[in-house]
Amino acid sequence: MCSTEVIDVASMSTSELVDAAAAIAAELAQREVPGAPAVCLRDAETLGRTIDLYESALAEMIGRVDASGEMRRWGYPSTRSWLRTSLGMREARAKERIALSRERHRVPEVTRRLAIGELSYGYAATIAGAVTRLNDEDCTAAQDILLDLARQGFSAGKVAAFGNRITDLIADRDGTQTPDADSRRGYEHSWIDSTRALDGGRFLKGWLNAEDAALWDGTLAPLAKPAGTEDRRDLSERTAAALTNVLSGGHKATKVTVICDLDTLTGGRAPARLTDGTPIPAEQARRIALSAGVSPLILGRGHIPLYLGRSVRFASAGQRRVLETLYPTCAVQGCEVPGTLAEVDHVNGWALGDTPTDIDNLALACGFHNRFKASNPDQIHITRSVNGRYIYRLLSPEDSRDRHRPPEGVPNPWDPPVESCPSRRPHHRHRTRSARTGPSTRGRRQTAGP
Repeated sequence: MCSTEVIDVASMSTSELVDAAAAIAAELAQREVPGAPAVCLRDAETLGRTIDLYESALAEMIGRVDASGEMRRWGYPSTRSWLRTSLGMREARAKERIALSRERHRVPEVTRRLAIGELSYGYAATIAGAVTRLNDEDCTAAQDILLDLARQGFSAGKVAAFGNRITDLIADRDGTQTPDADSRRGYEHSWIDSTRALDGGRFLKGWLNAEDAALWDGTLAPLAKPAGTEDRRDLSERTAAALTNVLSGGHKATKVTVICDLDTLTGGRAPARLTDGTPIPAEQARRIALSAGVSPLILGRGHIPLYLGRSVRFASAGQRRVLETLYPTCAVQGCEVPGTLAEVDHVNGWALGDTPTDIDNLALACGFHNRFKASNPDQIHITRSVNGRYIYRLLSPEDSRDRHRPPEGVPNPWDPPVESCPSRRPHHRHRTRSARTGPSTRGRRQTAGP
Protein backbone atom coordinates (compact mmCIF):
# COMPACT_ATOMS: atom_id res chain seq x y z
CA MET A 1 0.00 0.00 0.00
CA CYS A 2 1.59 3.27 -1.14
CA SER A 3 1.39 6.37 0.92
CA THR A 4 0.33 9.61 -0.68
CA GLU A 5 2.16 12.76 0.31
CA VAL A 6 -0.12 15.77 0.66
CA ILE A 7 1.49 18.93 -0.76
CA ASP A 8 0.35 22.29 0.60
CA VAL A 9 0.19 24.18 -2.69
CA ALA A 10 -0.95 27.40 -1.01
CA SER A 11 2.29 27.61 0.98
CA MET A 12 4.48 27.34 -2.11
CA SER A 13 5.90 30.47 -3.70
CA THR A 14 5.01 31.39 -7.27
CA SER A 15 8.47 30.38 -8.49
CA GLU A 16 8.17 27.00 -6.75
CA LEU A 17 4.79 26.45 -8.39
CA VAL A 18 6.29 27.30 -11.78
CA ASP A 19 9.10 24.81 -11.18
CA ALA A 20 6.59 22.13 -10.15
CA ALA A 21 4.45 22.79 -13.23
CA ALA A 22 7.55 22.56 -15.44
CA ALA A 23 8.53 19.23 -13.86
CA ILE A 24 5.02 17.81 -14.36
CA ALA A 25 4.96 19.01 -17.99
CA ALA A 26 8.37 17.45 -18.66
CA GLU A 27 7.15 14.12 -17.30
CA LEU A 28 3.84 14.33 -19.16
CA ALA A 29 5.57 15.02 -22.47
CA GLN A 30 7.44 11.70 -22.20
CA ARG A 31 4.40 9.61 -21.27
CA GLU A 32 2.57 7.34 -23.69
CA VAL A 33 -0.91 8.66 -24.47
CA PRO A 34 -3.85 6.48 -23.38
CA GLY A 35 -4.88 3.86 -25.91
CA ALA A 36 -8.59 4.69 -25.85
CA PRO A 37 -9.49 7.65 -28.14
CA ALA A 38 -12.29 8.70 -25.80
CA VAL A 39 -9.80 9.01 -22.93
CA CYS A 40 -7.44 11.00 -25.19
CA LEU A 41 -10.30 13.36 -26.08
CA ARG A 42 -11.17 13.96 -22.45
CA ASP A 43 -7.54 14.40 -21.39
CA ALA A 44 -6.85 16.73 -24.33
CA GLU A 45 -9.75 18.98 -23.32
CA THR A 46 -8.57 19.02 -19.72
CA LEU A 47 -5.00 19.76 -20.78
CA GLY A 48 -6.18 22.54 -23.12
CA ARG A 49 -8.13 24.24 -20.32
CA THR A 50 -5.08 23.88 -18.08
CA ILE A 51 -2.89 25.54 -20.69
CA ASP A 52 -5.36 28.44 -20.79
CA LEU A 53 -4.90 28.85 -17.03
CA TYR A 54 -1.15 28.91 -17.54
CA GLU A 55 -1.68 31.59 -20.21
CA SER A 56 -3.41 33.74 -17.59
CA ALA A 57 -0.37 33.55 -15.30
CA LEU A 58 1.99 34.04 -18.25
CA ALA A 59 0.15 37.21 -19.32
CA GLU A 60 0.58 38.73 -15.86
CA MET A 61 4.29 37.89 -15.81
CA ILE A 62 4.84 39.27 -19.31
CA GLY A 63 3.02 42.43 -18.26
CA ARG A 64 5.32 42.89 -15.26
CA VAL A 65 8.45 42.39 -17.39
CA ASP A 66 7.10 44.70 -20.11
CA ALA A 67 6.19 47.52 -17.72
CA SER A 68 9.51 47.39 -15.86
CA GLY A 69 11.75 47.04 -18.92
CA GLU A 70 13.55 44.13 -17.23
CA MET A 71 14.19 42.41 -20.60
CA ARG A 72 16.68 45.15 -21.55
CA ARG A 73 18.83 44.26 -18.55
CA TRP A 74 19.11 40.76 -20.02
CA GLY A 75 20.13 42.03 -23.46
CA TYR A 76 16.77 42.10 -25.29
CA PRO A 77 15.85 45.43 -26.93
CA SER A 78 12.08 44.89 -26.59
CA THR A 79 9.47 42.62 -25.06
CA ARG A 80 8.67 41.21 -28.49
CA SER A 81 12.35 40.41 -29.08
CA TRP A 82 12.53 38.61 -25.72
CA LEU A 83 9.46 36.48 -26.49
CA ARG A 84 10.59 35.64 -30.00
CA THR A 85 14.16 34.78 -29.05
CA SER A 86 14.03 33.34 -25.55
CA LEU A 87 10.66 31.58 -25.85
CA GLY A 88 10.77 30.90 -29.59
CA MET A 89 7.39 32.54 -30.30
CA ARG A 90 6.24 33.46 -33.77
CA GLU A 91 5.75 37.17 -34.44
CA ALA A 92 1.94 36.95 -34.39
CA ARG A 93 1.84 35.00 -31.13
CA ALA A 94 4.29 37.39 -29.45
CA LYS A 95 2.13 40.38 -30.43
CA GLU A 96 -0.99 38.57 -29.20
CA ARG A 97 0.46 37.83 -25.78
CA ILE A 98 1.85 41.34 -25.39
CA ALA A 99 -1.57 42.82 -26.20
CA LEU A 100 -3.24 40.59 -23.60
CA SER A 101 -0.65 41.48 -20.95
CA ARG A 102 -1.03 45.22 -21.60
CA GLU A 103 -4.84 45.27 -21.71
CA ARG A 104 -5.52 43.04 -18.69
CA HIS A 105 -6.26 45.94 -16.36
CA ARG A 106 -8.69 47.49 -18.88
CA VAL A 107 -10.71 44.27 -19.38
CA PRO A 108 -11.02 43.03 -15.78
CA GLU A 109 -13.92 40.67 -16.50
CA VAL A 110 -11.99 38.99 -19.29
CA THR A 111 -8.99 38.70 -16.95
CA ARG A 112 -11.12 37.22 -14.16
CA ARG A 113 -12.83 34.66 -16.36
CA LEU A 114 -9.56 33.56 -17.96
CA ALA A 115 -7.97 33.08 -14.52
CA ILE A 116 -10.78 30.82 -13.24
CA GLY A 117 -11.14 28.82 -16.44
CA GLU A 118 -14.47 30.26 -17.65
CA LEU A 119 -12.95 31.81 -20.79
CA SER A 120 -10.41 30.33 -23.18
CA TYR A 121 -7.15 32.03 -24.04
CA GLY A 122 -8.29 32.38 -27.67
CA TYR A 123 -11.29 34.52 -26.72
CA ALA A 124 -9.33 36.51 -24.13
CA ALA A 125 -6.54 37.36 -26.57
CA THR A 126 -9.08 38.24 -29.29
CA ILE A 127 -10.97 40.65 -27.04
CA ALA A 128 -7.75 42.22 -25.74
CA GLY A 129 -6.58 42.79 -29.30
CA ALA A 130 -9.93 44.31 -30.29
CA VAL A 131 -9.91 47.01 -27.59
CA THR A 132 -6.33 48.24 -27.89
CA ARG A 133 -7.32 51.45 -29.73
CA LEU A 134 -10.44 52.25 -27.66
CA ASN A 135 -10.62 54.66 -24.75
CA ASP A 136 -11.47 53.28 -21.32
CA GLU A 137 -15.22 53.98 -21.53
CA ASP A 138 -15.62 52.41 -24.96
CA CYS A 139 -13.31 49.57 -23.90
CA THR A 140 -15.67 48.59 -21.06
CA ALA A 141 -18.69 48.62 -23.37
CA ALA A 142 -16.86 46.62 -26.05
CA GLN A 143 -15.72 44.07 -23.45
CA ASP A 144 -19.32 43.40 -22.39
CA ILE A 145 -20.53 43.05 -25.99
CA LEU A 146 -17.72 40.72 -27.05
CA LEU A 147 -18.01 38.58 -23.91
CA ASP A 148 -21.71 38.16 -24.61
CA LEU A 149 -20.91 37.04 -28.17
CA ALA A 150 -18.44 34.49 -26.79
CA ARG A 151 -21.11 33.24 -24.35
CA GLN A 152 -23.51 32.78 -27.28
CA GLY A 153 -21.03 30.45 -28.97
CA PHE A 154 -19.59 32.67 -31.68
CA SER A 155 -16.09 31.58 -32.72
CA ALA A 156 -13.03 33.61 -31.79
CA GLY A 157 -12.74 34.66 -35.45
CA LYS A 158 -16.30 36.00 -35.44
CA VAL A 159 -15.65 37.82 -32.16
CA ALA A 160 -12.57 39.43 -33.74
CA ALA A 161 -14.65 40.55 -36.73
CA PHE A 162 -17.24 42.09 -34.40
CA GLY A 163 -14.42 43.81 -32.51
CA ASN A 164 -13.18 45.43 -35.73
CA ARG A 165 -16.74 46.51 -36.54
CA ILE A 166 -17.13 48.08 -33.09
CA THR A 167 -13.93 50.06 -33.65
CA ASP A 168 -15.22 51.29 -37.02
CA LEU A 169 -18.58 52.32 -35.55
CA ILE A 170 -16.90 54.25 -32.75
CA ALA A 171 -14.67 55.99 -35.30
CA ASP A 172 -17.79 56.98 -37.29
CA ARG A 173 -19.51 58.22 -34.12
CA ASP A 174 -16.54 60.36 -33.09
CA GLY A 175 -15.83 61.59 -36.59
CA THR A 176 -12.42 59.96 -36.56
CA GLN A 177 -10.95 57.45 -38.94
CA THR A 178 -9.18 54.23 -38.21
CA PRO A 179 -5.46 54.82 -38.65
CA ASP A 180 -4.20 53.27 -41.85
CA ALA A 181 -1.40 50.73 -41.94
CA ASP A 182 1.22 53.38 -42.61
CA SER A 183 0.20 55.47 -39.58
CA ARG A 184 0.16 52.42 -37.33
CA ARG A 185 3.85 51.89 -38.08
CA GLY A 186 4.64 54.88 -35.89
CA TYR A 187 7.31 57.47 -36.57
CA GLU A 188 10.35 56.11 -34.77
CA HIS A 189 11.76 53.92 -37.54
CA SER A 190 12.15 54.74 -41.22
CA TRP A 191 10.45 52.54 -43.79
CA ILE A 192 10.09 52.28 -47.56
CA ASP A 193 7.58 50.25 -49.56
CA SER A 194 8.36 49.39 -53.16
CA THR A 195 5.75 48.09 -55.62
CA ARG A 196 6.64 46.97 -59.14
CA ALA A 197 4.52 48.38 -61.96
CA LEU A 198 3.43 46.44 -65.05
CA ASP A 199 5.95 48.25 -67.27
CA GLY A 200 8.88 47.29 -65.01
CA GLY A 201 8.99 50.56 -63.08
CA ARG A 202 8.45 50.95 -59.35
CA PHE A 203 6.17 52.99 -57.11
CA LEU A 204 7.83 54.13 -53.87
CA LYS A 205 6.35 55.45 -50.65
CA GLY A 206 7.78 55.70 -47.19
CA TRP A 207 8.78 57.68 -44.15
CA LEU A 208 12.19 58.84 -42.89
CA ASN A 209 12.75 59.73 -39.26
CA ALA A 210 14.67 62.89 -38.41
CA GLU A 211 18.09 61.24 -38.46
CA ASP A 212 17.59 59.53 -41.82
CA ALA A 213 15.93 62.64 -43.25
CA ALA A 214 19.09 64.58 -42.42
CA LEU A 215 21.15 61.97 -44.29
CA TRP A 216 18.73 62.19 -47.21
CA ASP A 217 18.97 65.97 -47.39
CA GLY A 218 22.73 66.07 -46.89
CA THR A 219 23.36 63.49 -49.61
CA LEU A 220 20.74 64.26 -52.25
CA ALA A 221 20.18 68.02 -51.92
CA PRO A 222 23.55 68.97 -53.45
CA LEU A 223 23.01 66.50 -56.30
CA ALA A 224 19.43 67.65 -56.95
CA LYS A 225 20.36 71.21 -57.90
CA PRO A 226 19.54 72.30 -61.50
CA ALA A 227 22.25 71.29 -63.93
CA GLY A 228 22.08 74.71 -65.57
CA THR A 229 19.74 77.32 -66.99
CA GLU A 230 18.47 74.83 -69.56
CA ASP A 231 17.52 72.21 -66.93
CA ARG A 232 13.69 72.12 -67.12
CA ARG A 233 13.21 69.27 -64.62
CA ASP A 234 11.24 70.01 -61.47
CA LEU A 235 12.57 69.24 -57.98
CA SER A 236 10.91 65.81 -57.84
CA GLU A 237 12.55 64.73 -61.08
CA ARG A 238 15.96 66.06 -60.04
CA THR A 239 15.68 64.29 -56.67
CA ALA A 240 14.89 60.99 -58.39
CA ALA A 241 17.89 61.48 -60.67
CA ALA A 242 20.11 62.25 -57.64
CA LEU A 243 18.90 59.11 -55.86
CA THR A 244 19.61 56.84 -58.82
CA ASN A 245 22.99 58.52 -59.21
CA VAL A 246 23.85 57.66 -55.59
CA LEU A 247 22.55 54.10 -55.91
CA SER A 248 24.62 53.48 -59.02
CA GLY A 249 27.73 55.00 -57.46
CA GLY A 250 27.88 57.81 -60.00
CA HIS A 251 30.42 56.92 -62.68
CA LYS A 252 31.51 53.89 -60.68
CA ALA A 253 29.91 50.48 -60.90
CA THR A 254 27.69 49.41 -58.05
CA LYS A 255 29.63 47.61 -55.32
CA VAL A 256 28.45 44.06 -54.85
CA THR A 257 30.34 41.58 -52.69
CA VAL A 258 30.15 37.99 -53.90
CA ILE A 259 31.91 35.14 -52.13
CA CYS A 260 33.03 32.45 -54.56
CA ASP A 261 35.95 30.28 -55.62
CA LEU A 262 38.30 31.41 -58.33
CA ASP A 263 37.14 28.32 -60.20
CA THR A 264 33.61 29.77 -60.34
CA LEU A 265 34.85 32.99 -61.95
CA THR A 266 36.81 31.09 -64.57
CA GLY A 267 33.94 28.89 -65.74
CA GLY A 268 33.27 26.47 -62.88
CA ARG A 269 29.77 25.43 -61.81
CA ALA A 270 30.13 25.77 -58.01
CA PRO A 271 27.54 28.31 -56.76
CA ALA A 272 28.61 31.56 -55.11
CA ARG A 273 26.87 33.42 -52.31
CA LEU A 274 26.12 36.97 -51.26
CA THR A 275 27.19 38.40 -47.92
CA ASP A 276 23.81 37.57 -46.36
CA GLY A 277 24.28 33.90 -47.27
CA THR A 278 21.94 33.88 -50.29
CA PRO A 279 23.27 31.36 -52.86
CA ILE A 280 23.51 32.51 -56.48
CA PRO A 281 24.30 30.46 -59.62
CA ALA A 282 27.82 30.56 -61.00
CA GLU A 283 26.59 32.24 -64.19
CA GLN A 284 25.06 35.10 -62.20
CA ALA A 285 28.25 35.54 -60.18
CA ARG A 286 30.22 35.89 -63.41
CA ARG A 287 27.76 38.48 -64.74
CA ILE A 288 28.12 40.50 -61.51
CA ALA A 289 31.90 40.27 -61.81
CA LEU A 290 31.73 41.65 -65.35
CA SER A 291 29.61 44.68 -64.36
CA ALA A 292 30.94 45.37 -60.87
CA GLY A 293 34.53 44.28 -61.27
CA VAL A 294 36.50 41.95 -59.02
CA SER A 295 37.92 43.22 -55.73
CA PRO A 296 40.05 40.82 -53.69
CA LEU A 297 39.34 40.66 -49.96
CA ILE A 298 42.80 40.24 -48.53
CA LEU A 299 43.24 39.33 -44.88
CA GLY A 300 46.49 41.23 -44.49
CA ARG A 301 48.50 44.03 -46.03
CA GLY A 302 47.71 44.46 -49.69
CA HIS A 303 45.32 46.36 -51.88
CA ILE A 304 42.94 46.94 -48.95
CA PRO A 305 44.40 48.17 -45.63
CA LEU A 306 43.18 45.73 -42.99
CA TYR A 307 45.69 46.41 -40.20
CA LEU A 308 45.51 50.03 -39.06
CA GLY A 309 46.76 49.76 -35.47
CA ARG A 310 45.72 52.32 -32.86
CA SER A 311 46.48 55.31 -35.04
CA VAL A 312 43.01 54.98 -36.60
CA ARG A 313 39.87 54.34 -34.58
CA PHE A 314 37.31 53.71 -37.33
CA ALA A 315 37.45 50.72 -39.65
CA SER A 316 38.20 51.34 -43.31
CA ALA A 317 35.75 50.63 -46.12
CA GLY A 318 37.83 47.61 -47.08
CA GLN A 319 37.71 46.23 -43.56
CA ARG A 320 33.97 46.69 -43.44
CA ARG A 321 33.55 44.71 -46.67
CA VAL A 322 35.52 41.84 -45.15
CA LEU A 323 33.43 42.00 -41.97
CA GLU A 324 30.19 41.98 -43.94
CA THR A 325 31.46 38.82 -45.61
CA LEU A 326 32.17 37.18 -42.25
CA TYR A 327 29.03 38.45 -40.49
CA PRO A 328 25.73 38.03 -42.36
CA THR A 329 24.07 39.21 -39.13
CA CYS A 330 24.99 40.86 -35.83
CA ALA A 331 27.68 38.94 -33.92
CA VAL A 332 25.29 38.38 -30.99
CA GLN A 333 23.96 34.85 -31.19
CA GLY A 334 20.30 34.91 -32.23
CA CYS A 335 20.21 38.57 -33.34
CA GLU A 336 18.79 38.87 -36.85
CA VAL A 337 19.90 42.42 -37.74
CA PRO A 338 21.77 42.14 -41.08
CA GLY A 339 25.49 42.77 -40.98
CA THR A 340 25.13 45.45 -43.64
CA LEU A 341 23.07 47.48 -41.13
CA ALA A 342 25.31 46.77 -38.13
CA GLU A 343 28.13 48.82 -36.63
CA VAL A 344 31.83 47.91 -36.51
CA ASP A 345 32.72 46.88 -32.96
CA HIS A 346 36.18 46.64 -31.40
CA VAL A 347 35.93 43.27 -29.69
CA ASN A 348 37.83 44.32 -26.57
CA GLY A 349 36.96 47.99 -26.69
CA TRP A 350 39.13 50.53 -28.50
CA ALA A 351 38.98 52.95 -25.58
CA LEU A 352 40.58 50.36 -23.26
CA GLY A 353 43.83 50.63 -25.17
CA ASP A 354 44.33 46.94 -26.02
CA THR A 355 42.39 46.64 -29.27
CA PRO A 356 44.00 48.14 -32.38
CA THR A 357 41.81 48.68 -35.44
CA ASP A 358 42.93 45.43 -37.08
CA ILE A 359 40.61 43.09 -38.93
CA ASP A 360 41.12 40.22 -36.48
CA ASN A 361 40.03 42.48 -33.59
CA LEU A 362 36.80 43.67 -35.19
CA ALA A 363 33.25 42.32 -35.43
CA LEU A 364 29.85 43.60 -36.51
CA ALA A 365 27.18 44.32 -33.89
CA CYS A 366 23.81 46.03 -34.26
CA GLY A 367 23.36 49.43 -32.63
CA PHE A 368 21.49 48.07 -29.60
CA HIS A 369 23.92 45.26 -28.82
CA ASN A 370 26.97 47.45 -29.48
CA ARG A 371 25.79 49.83 -26.76
CA PHE A 372 24.66 46.93 -24.52
CA LYS A 373 28.12 45.35 -24.77
CA ALA A 374 29.79 48.64 -23.83
CA SER A 375 27.62 49.20 -20.75
CA ASN A 376 27.31 45.53 -19.69
CA PRO A 377 30.63 43.86 -20.60
CA ASP A 378 30.17 41.14 -17.97
CA GLN A 379 27.02 39.92 -19.72
CA ILE A 380 28.80 39.13 -22.99
CA HIS A 381 30.72 35.89 -23.46
CA ILE A 382 32.95 36.04 -26.54
CA THR A 383 34.29 33.07 -28.47
CA ARG A 384 35.79 32.75 -31.94
CA SER A 385 34.89 30.13 -34.52
CA VAL A 386 37.33 28.34 -36.80
CA ASN A 387 36.44 30.67 -39.69
CA GLY A 388 37.59 33.70 -37.69
CA ARG A 389 34.14 35.01 -36.80
CA TYR A 390 33.55 36.22 -33.24
CA ILE A 391 30.40 34.94 -31.54
CA TYR A 392 28.86 37.02 -28.76
CA ARG A 393 26.63 35.10 -26.35
CA LEU A 394 24.42 36.95 -23.90
CA LEU A 395 24.66 36.03 -20.23
CA SER A 396 21.87 36.66 -17.77
CA PRO A 397 22.49 39.14 -14.93
CA GLU A 398 22.55 36.13 -12.59
CA ASP A 399 25.33 34.44 -14.59
CA SER A 400 27.22 37.74 -14.63
CA ARG A 401 27.00 38.00 -10.85
CA ASP A 402 28.21 34.43 -10.41
CA ARG A 403 31.28 35.09 -12.57
CA HIS A 404 32.35 37.91 -10.26
CA ARG A 405 31.11 36.55 -6.93
CA PRO A 406 33.54 37.30 -4.05
CA PRO A 407 34.78 34.59 -1.67
CA GLU A 408 32.41 33.18 0.90
CA GLY A 409 31.85 35.56 3.80
CA VAL A 410 32.57 38.69 1.76
CA PRO A 411 29.42 40.77 1.01
CA ASN A 412 28.43 40.71 -2.64
CA PRO A 413 27.26 44.10 -3.98
CA TRP A 414 25.21 42.31 -6.67
CA ASP A 415 22.95 40.64 -4.09
CA PRO A 416 19.73 42.48 -3.09
CA PRO A 417 19.04 43.18 0.60
CA VAL A 418 17.98 40.10 2.54
CA GLU A 419 14.63 41.56 3.53
CA SER A 420 13.67 42.07 -0.14
CA CYS A 421 14.44 38.51 -1.20
CA PRO A 422 11.43 36.21 -1.54
CA SER A 423 11.46 32.97 0.37
CA ARG A 424 12.81 30.37 -2.03
CA ARG A 425 14.63 27.10 -1.90
CA PRO A 426 18.43 27.51 -1.86
CA HIS A 427 18.98 25.54 -5.07
CA HIS A 428 16.65 27.88 -6.96
CA ARG A 429 18.44 31.04 -5.97
CA HIS A 430 20.91 31.27 -8.81
CA ARG A 431 19.28 29.19 -11.48
CA THR A 432 21.00 29.77 -14.80
CA ARG A 433 19.33 30.32 -18.12
CA SER A 434 20.49 29.67 -21.64
CA ALA A 435 22.19 32.65 -23.30
CA ARG A 436 20.02 33.95 -26.10
CA THR A 437 19.16 37.23 -27.73
CA GLY A 438 16.69 38.80 -30.03
CA PRO A 439 16.50 41.14 -32.89
CA SER A 440 17.61 44.44 -32.25
CA THR A 441 16.72 47.88 -33.37
CA ARG A 442 18.18 48.74 -36.67
CA GLY A 443 21.88 49.60 -36.69
CA ARG A 444 23.15 52.13 -39.17
CA ARG A 445 26.60 53.53 -39.74
CA GLN A 446 29.65 52.80 -37.73
CA THR A 447 29.51 54.97 -34.65
CA ALA A 448 32.08 56.06 -32.13
CA GLY A 449 31.13 53.19 -29.85
CA PRO A 450 33.66 50.85 -28.28
